[in-house]
Amino acid sequence: MATKSGGFSAEEKAAMRQAAAERKRTEAGANGLADVVAAIAALNEQDQPIAQGLHDLVLREQPQLTCKTYYGFPAYVKDGKTLFYYQFAAKFKTRFGHIAFTDSANLDDGDIWANSFAVLKWTPEVEARVAELIKRAVA
Repeated sequence: MATKSGGFSAEEKAAMRQAAAERKRTEAGANGLADVVAAIAALNEQDQPIAQGLHDLVLREQPQLTCKTYYGFPAYVKDGKTLFYYQFAAKFKTRFGHIAFTDSANLDDGDIWANSFAVLKWTPEVEARVAELIKRAVA
């Protein structure tokens, strides 16, 4: 999303400022759960059900994970490392949000594998697939 001059867009600059503020809050002992709940509550009608479904799934199936915001996105952490997050569509005005896994997630599958999954709607089928991905990522 670079500008025509090759610099960062306004959205990217805002995301970087947000990430710096989140790091400071984390270092100061901020409550990651409260931040995630607030971030989800502020989402629009497209993104909120997906983020809430993901959050509820993690709390129910992987309670050992902690949460925080990551560039404003709800993110889930194991041993201090972010494993995955939900990048909602409205942030960068895309047509879908996606669940993205970091390199700390154990999703490796040979020499090539997906680490990001577009999500249009939170359904029981989507939840089951995401639950399996998270289970692998945490292992």
